Amino acid sequence: MTTLGIIGAGNIGSNVAKAAIAAGYEVVISNSRGPETLTDLVAELGPKARAGTAEEAAEAADLALVAVPLGKIAGVPVEALAGKLVLDANNYYPQRDGRIAALDANESTTSELLQAHLPGSFVVKAFNNISAKHIPVDGLPAGAADRRALPVAGNDEASKQDAIAFLSAIGFDAVDLGPLSESWRVERDTPAYVKRTTAAELTELTKNATRVQQV
Repeated sequence: MTTLGIIGAGNIGSNVAKAAIAAGYEVVISNSRGPETLTDLVAELGPKARAGTAEEAAEAADLALVAVPLGKIAGVPVEALAGKLVLDANNYYPQRDGRIAALDANESTTSELLQAHLPGSFVVKAFNNISAKHIPVDGLPAGAADRRALPVAGNDEASKQDAIAFLSAIGFDAVDLGPLSESWRVERDTPAYVKRTTAAELTELTKNATRVQQV
């Protein structure tokens, strides 16, 4: 059984957990406050879920999801995630995260910052442009005419294909934006941000996106 390790048990992390479990994955979920604070969530998720520390979630993961505020990525385990696919769901909110010069100047993307923190991992942008509550309910079978598409971006082609396979397993098509440097195309204030689209629609929106100055 494939295990998804989740670092960050907020709205995105808990809803990706629901979708993954419905698709047959096992989940180890963690937060910054300790496994004992996740008892109710794990009970809701059912027998395929268990709580752990961030280190335990990373170690157990066949693939991982990082869904913590950008200002907390320094606490994401490094060695335990080496060699693994790591899905990055983050967005930059200066009022929450503080000002980050490289992002303000459009010299980097949030996913590139996480990749720099995890040099031995394969970071793929995913889940950042969908409202959390829609993740476990919007999935449809492959081939459905109006199947929702989610964007991915990553520097390693094989890892992107693994991420796309995971998205398909939980009910979503995917649109490949290219390397992590292109993940800005679906970040906050872009046309595709939290917009429900098919693959064709998402392709058009991202192709014509204009990079905005972070404010």
